[in-house]
Amino acid sequence: MEDKLLDQVAWTSQDFLGRPIRGIILRFGGLGNMDMRAGGGDPMELEWSDLGGLVVQPFHEPWAWMNPPTQRFVDELIDALLVRHQLPANTPIIATGGSMGGHGALVYSRYSRHRVTACLALWPVCDALFHYSERVDLPRTMHHAFGSYGDIKPALLRHSPLHLADQMPDIPYLIVHGAQDKAVSKSSHSDKFVAAMRVLGRRIEYVEVANLGHGGPMDYRTYRRIVDFVAAMLTAADEKRRVP
Repeated sequence: MEDKLLDQVAWTSQDFLGRPIRGIILRFGGLGNMDMRAGGGDPMELEWSDLGGLVVQPFHEPWAWMNPPTQRFVDELIDALLVRHQLPANTPIIATGGSMGGHGALVYSRYSRHRVTACLALWPVCDALFHYSERVDLPRTMHHAFGSYGDIKPALLRHSPLHLADQMPDIPYLIVHGAQDKAVSKSSHSDKFVAAMRVLGRRIEYVEVANLGHGGPMDYRTYRRIVDFVAAMLTAADEKRRVP
């Protein structure tokens, strides 16, 4: 990917960095949420940027479901960012997102040819096979993502974090899900995924919020934990680099 294309295919927080880049923070959007952003970031992104986190929102297809073309696109985007900012190949990459974006953060952590160093998934779709029939608006998006109007069960299983649990990298994870979520069932997604990951001994923190729906309203304590998790991953990467 040529450097001049970067600003046409992604939003980055490069203009809001408070210090040299310590890591790349990918933010994957929810289903259908793919406006071509411009201007400033939200408070969370600005805080991360002030700490040296380069926040990046790829402008991928709005019904992507982290399919193979989307994985390749994000990989190439990271390559271009490393060149633009003259960053080393081992620059920390933190995958984040909510809903389909949380699903994307998890699936990208599994399939990226770059090493993802931490993953933050908010109210994520973890069981893609179950989600196919969870709402009437979903099947069309998944058939579109995987290029078939026939049997897509094999594709869904290959892109279902719950069914990929034993293949997920051994990195820190933070999962946040609300008990009032009516769009992505907490009990059918995050509860099962976290349980499977814990059986496998993965480093996974689970924040369960009694009064949280699908993305809101969010209390400050939950917001603070989300921000601090990513900040801690940036600091941990610094400390690891300083170890002789």
